[in-house]
Amino acid sequence: MQKLINVLALASFAVSGAVVGGGVYLYLNRASIIDGVKSQIMESVTGSLGGFGGLGGESTLPLGSDNSPSIPQTGIGLPTPSSGLGF
Repeated sequence: MQKLINVLALASFAVSGAVVGGGVYLYLNRASIIDGVKSQIMESVTGSLGGFGGLGGESTLPLGSDNSPSIPQTGIGLPTPSSGLGF
């Protein structure tokens, strides 16, 4: 009976060590994990936009007749990841 209790105690110690080790690993690598998830989300969102992926960029379409100069458009006012809003 004592051997069974010792085996259970060692198994419990191993599981507790794995949980603590995993928590330390996640804590130390949290910034890179968050950045990876953000980049995957941005790729999936921009990929699902299809042809509308360049809405935030400049457009060189002319706004008037052939005699008027083309004015670059800056988008529709939505924040972009490069706008410094903490993305």
